Amino acid sequence: MISYARQDSEAQPDGDSPQAEEHIAPAPRVSVQAFCETVETAAAVQSAGEDRRLAKAHLKIQMGGMAAAIEAYRTAPTPNVIILETEGRNDILAGLDQLATVCDSGTRVIVIGRINDITLYRELVRRGVSDYVIAPINTIDVVRSICGLFSSPEAKAVGRIIAVVGAKGGVGASTVAHNVAWAIARDLALDSVVADLDLAFGTAGLDYNQDPPQGIADAVFSPDRVDTAFIDRLLSKCTDHLSLLAAPATLDRVYDFGAEAFDAIFDTLRASMPCIVLDIPHQWSGWTKRALVAADDILIVAAPDLANLRNTKNIFDLLKASRPNDRMPLYCLNQVGIPKRPEINAVEFAKAIESDPIASIPFDAQMFGAAANNGQMIAEISESHRSTEMFRQIAQRLTGRGETKKPKASFLSPLIEKLRSK
Repeated sequence: MISYARQDSEAQPDGDSPQAEEHIAPAPRVSVQAFCETVETAAAVQSAGEDRRLAKAHLKIQMGGMAAAIEAYRTAPTPNVIILETEGRNDILAGLDQLATVCDSGTRVIVIGRINDITLYRELVRRGVSDYVIAPINTIDVVRSICGLFSSPEAKAVGRIIAVVGAKGGVGASTVAHNVAWAIARDLALDSVVADLDLAFGTAGLDYNQDPPQGIADAVFSPDRVDTAFIDRLLSKCTDHLSLLAAPATLDRVYDFGAEAFDAIFDTLRASMPCIVLDIPHQWSGWTKRALVAADDILIVAAPDLANLRNTKNIFDLLKASRPNDRMPLYCLNQVGIPKRPEINAVEFAKAIESDPIASIPFDAQMFGAAANNGQMIAEISESHRSTEMFRQIAQRLTGRGETKKPKASFLSPLIEKLRSK
């Protein structure tokens, strides 16, 4: 029998598009080879290889199906994952038995077939097949199947990365990012970390009233040391559910990074934290683009003026083209209602972007100024402030979670407490 790693899940019929809230964890650095029978399947696999969640995978596509795979591996080692498209019940089982004679131990196999039959599926599982997908398939089916091989039910859930970026400098994107992260941790009770990626001028330490001796710079300049234990030592605890990976905010060195400089840090955070909020500075470089494209969800913060409208539109267009299998990025308007300043209203903004803002945060110089100078969040100063509720709603939209409700006390509670005290 073939020594494939087995995935204990029922075969899922194909055809439905993924839900907007579906969270598929990225695949690690693996080699994948697909042997297709039809041009349509080859196109779907090719498109999947361009998805951000398979960015680290090395994908190769060949035509010829099962027969081509058997012939190819007579003289070559097998990859981490083989995708086989085949037709006919007997062809599948007989082909797998023959493939077993030339397949390396540890290779995982995904079979794409056209027979929707539980008996066949059980035979495939008995032979060690990792997943069986019913054709015709689309891009997200391939992404889901490959990534699912490396997300076992016993494994700890992979964290969701939320990237927050300003459409223009000075629009308050960092303030929004920090307050939203606070709401995720406090109101949704989700363990979270804020990574301040503006190493030269980041304000997360000031906003959370933290001054840690170490932070994200120690990790990005020591990539060989990055692991869970090392990152844990760099985190500064803000609340029971919120931690900070602070920026040094010093100018004693320049911060020029390659496109993949933060990959190891993000991967490590994913493995240990359910939610990671990236406070991305307003700049355009290889690593900022990579961080945005690779994030699970994106929030663009814009002020209601023409330059912000243009930039938001440009970011939207780029991300929609780079992330065709993800839900659209979200955006909010900030600093709305500054006295005597002409503004583009939310309706006009939405018409140009072809999407409504998820919030329009009002300008309140006194409230936001006091929070910034005191190292507090808006919710700490005023629970009833309109912006507090907006940050909570943004947190719910980005995470797909509802607010954690405290259980209401029963009318018998006083009596029960009295009996317990006796």
